[in-house]
Amino acid sequence: MKAWLVERNGDPKDVLEWKDAPEPVVHPGMVKVKVLAAALNFPDILLCQGKYQVTPTLPFTPGVEIAGEIVELGEGVTTWQVGDLVFGGPHSDAGAGGGYAEYAAMDADSIFRVPDGMPAEEAAGYLLTYQTSWVALHTRGQIKAGDVVLVHAGAGGVGSAAIQLAKAAGATVIATAGGPQKKQVLTELGADVAIDYQSEDFVQIVKDATGGRGADIVYDPVGGDVYDKSTKCIAFEGRILIIGFTGGRFAQAATNHVLVKNYSVVGVHWGYYKQMRPEVIPEADAALSELHAAGKIKPYISKVYRFSELPEALEALGGRKTTGKVVVVPD
Repeated sequence: MKAWLVERNGDPKDVLEWKDAPEPVVHPGMVKVKVLAAALNFPDILLCQGKYQVTPTLPFTPGVEIAGEIVELGEGVTTWQVGDLVFGGPHSDAGAGGGYAEYAAMDADSIFRVPDGMPAEEAAGYLLTYQTSWVALHTRGQIKAGDVVLVHAGAGGVGSAAIQLAKAAGATVIATAGGPQKKQVLTELGADVAIDYQSEDFVQIVKDATGGRGADIVYDPVGGDVYDKSTKCIAFEGRILIIGFTGGRFAQAATNHVLVKNYSVVGVHWGYYKQMRPEVIPEADAALSELHAAGKIKPYISKVYRFSELPEALEALGGRKTTGKVVVVPD
């Protein structure tokens, strides 16, 4: 088969090469899929650079999120059939990634069925964004109808999912993004109030929109200064959900302020549920499938590239020139 290979570490545009590679070995408990679409994620860039927390054995193929059609079943696999359309993370003998190839192996007990009517390019970018946002808002954030939810980086992958899921739960959504184009995306995704954080003060806007009460839930994938400012517009008994740190700085929670203002700072590590409470993940998948069938959520894919354009696509992602999810599909 053909695959994008990394034989030395560096920026994706410098080290990715489209080459012949052996098809993945299908071990017991695994399936082999023909890759129909692969979603881009920041870890793919870090994997290429050798800066990710997992360091794969060189050479390797990045790509941590795919959708595909099962073409072969490993020994002992009884829950899937050849021809099933599935999505999830590929299994790589190199230690990480494996999705940017014509074929990939996947663990049979860690994949999900593509919802009826969902195109492959949407399914490829569905797992991490919607599972993370569901667990954040429902399991950790205890969202309820009537809540006011402030979503930061709302034009991004997890942020766009959070806007849709909060609206589906009956919340009022205030969302932030950088620049007028991304602000327009927030409105298109369903945000009740859209804020360009580059030119507007989200703290004051949240206070004005809530009569001074603040947001019941803050969904924060950014951290740093955004977290610090969010503590100024969190409601009594509000929850600040820590999703990530794309801003580059880990915020320091002032616990005296947490106490005096009576709010919670809540960590959201979706992957940890696989180990500690694995039942949460299929429960979330079932709930998400119902919402998709009802037309209440739709993965926001801002651009579809061809496989041959992968280095260019990763460069756009790394330069923060994208919104929502970006995917590649076979040429």
